[in-house]
Parts: sequence; structure tokens; C-alpha cells
Amino acid sequence: MIRIAALPSGSVSHEALLHIMGQQPLEITHHKMIADVFMSTAQGKTDYSVIPIENTIEGSVSLHMDWLVHEVDIPMQLEWVYPSIQNLIGSRAEFVSASGELDYSKVTKVLSHPVAMAQCLQFIRAEMPQAELEHVGSTAEAVQMVSQNPGKGWAAIGTTLGAQKYNLDILASRVTDHDNNHTRFVLIGNNPITVSKDADHQKTSILVTLNEDFAGALHQVLAAFSWRKLNLSRIESRPTKKKLGTYYFYIDVLDNRNSVLLKAAIEEIGALGCQVRILGSYPCYEYNLAAKS
Repeated sequence: MIRIAALPSGSVSHEALLHIMGQQPLEITHHKMIADVFMSTAQGKTDYSVIPIENTIEGSVSLHMDWLVHEVDIPMQLEWVYPSIQNLIGSRAEFVSASGELDYSKVTKVLSHPVAMAQCLQFIRAEMPQAELEHVGSTAEAVQMVSQNPGKGWAAIGTTLGAQKYNLDILASRVTDHDNNHTRFVLIGNNPITVSKDADHQKTSILVTLNEDFAGALHQVLAAFSWRKLNLSRIESRPTKKKLGTYYFYIDVLDNRNSVLLKAAIEEIGALGCQVRILGSYPCYEYNLAAKS
């Protein structure tokens, strides 16, 4: 039995985990806070943790990236993409007009995680501008709160799985502002893991801290990849939290850490006086609707 920590039951993280793991037997431990998800694996209570790290619309989840860098030392073992499909959820009986149609003017409050809420603002403003907006810890928590407060005109932005869990109705499906809204998840743990899918590509994530006294260091770091024709799918700067104006660079390389070219590039970067830390080298899986398990 694989022990995995994730955000609350019924959240997008929960849906994404079930998607990537297929029919494998799992023991899932759900946590309200992402810090507890990380610490569950760091303390050996679970084998792996599910971490969302990037969204098509909102970009990087900086808090989660910082946890991977500053708070724990657990390698990434798997990456996959999953659509963030959000729905308006509530008790249909509360919002039906005399003619039997849904009346969104009856919605007094909409609850959701701030990222999910931001992804649906066009729909909310167009259909229920009168509603109060309240941010909570997760979409699953939002759906739970709606289920616990009947008759108040509350609705949640959340997942189909969340609606099923709390016996609520999908008032409107797929209410995100963009159809291409996807989230990148990583599975962190101390041991490699295998899933019953064919990987789309391999990726190695590294952390580079520049020698602050070396002018042109970033240019030379990137050149180490460029002349070897190593493809970088992502480069992002984040503060080191040690000194104002100092940064590390998070870099995703589309290659395996054991390749001769990537090893040589990392050696060259180290020779420049930069610090290099490998955060993981792992298979990546894109989302394929036709192959959804």
C-alpha cells in the first residue's frame, strides 16, 4: 500500500492524484494546510506528498516552491499535468426561482480557495455580482462549509469530487474563465515510483545560486545549457531569503540527470563558482483526456 499525503478530500489535488495513480492501492492522508502535506513525508508518516507547483493562469505557486527549496529536502519523483476544472456548487433547491429555473441572484456568498476563485472571476461577476466572496483554505473546505450552512444562499467553487463527497449539486459546470486551465503537480518522496502510464518526457529540476561577485554569471549559466542544446522548459528567480537582492534560479531541463550533456553542464556551472542543487530527475506526464483513467 502506497502512503500519500495530499490536500483535502475532494480537492483538485485529490482528483489529480487519483488520475495519475490509476488503480494502484493507496492510503491517502488528507491535510488542510500544505505545510502539513510536506511534513507528513518529511517526518516519515507517508511515503509521498502531492504538491501543486504551477497553474496555467496564476503561474507558479511560490509558497510551495519555497517549501521545496527552504523547508524540506525531498526529491521530486514524478510530475503530471491535470486540468483545474471548477464548478459552482450548492444546494439547487436554494436557488430555484418560481419558474423552476436557477436564479443566481439568490446567491449571497461564494466561497473558494483564492487561486480557484481568481480563475472564475469573470463568471462570478457576470452571473452573481451581488455575492460576497470569501477565501478559504481549499476548494474542498469551501464545499464542506456550504454543506454545513444550508439555507443561507451560500455556494462554492470546487470540484465534481467535492460535490459528490458532500452531497451537493453542480449548479454550473466548468466555470473557469479559460478552457486551458491546467495545474502541474509533483509527487515528492525519497524513492522512485512507477505508474501504469507512458511518460511523455524526462525532466531534471535544478537550483542554481549565483556567485554574487561574478558579473555576467547568469548569462554563462544559461550558455552552459545553450551550446549543448539542452532545452530549458522553465527558469524562474526567487529570493534566497538570506540577503536583499540575492536570488536563486529554479531551472527545469528536459533531460535525465544521468545524461552526459547535463552532467557536463552542471559541472561547468559549478566551475563558475555557482552552487547547484538537484531537486529531482523524473518522468513527466501530460494530460490526455482520451486516456483518462
